Amino acid sequence: MPAGRPTKYDPSMCDIVIAAGEEGETLAGMAEACDVDRATITNWMDEHPEFFSAVKRGLQRAQVWWERQGKLATFGSVPGFNATSYIFNMKNRFPNDWREKQDVDLTSSDGSMTPQALNLKNLTDTELAAMAKLMAKAQAQPKEQ
Repeated sequence: MPAGRPTKYDPSMCDIVIAAGEEGETLAGMAEACDVDRATITNWMDEHPEFFSAVKRGLQRAQVWWERQGKLATFGSVPGFNATSYIFNMKNRFPNDWREKQDVDLTSSDGSMTPQALNLKNLTDTELAAMAKLMAKAQAQPKEQ
């Protein structure tokens, strides 16, 4: 006989987390909708593949809900809309899709960090102009003694 409380999990919980996502809820909100602790949601995701899929779907729907709210607010449908707060929220809740930072891989084609010669023929006119500006700026700075 297994120790501990019997699980509250029921396959109908999949519909509950998707519905919570449709209202823009987080994982904590989904847990509240299921009347369980946030850690229980994580455990159920590990134990029930269909629940894992439902949570992922719910989180996607939550992102769509938030994006729609932002679109409505941008065009004046939400009085008192705070764009800065909205952007901050989106960048923190959905960092894979809402960020300004770009990752740059500096590893060479052989996997080392050895600098490679820059082939200027591969650069666009805009990139060449930017490089020229940076070089001119570097040359104009006084050299340290």
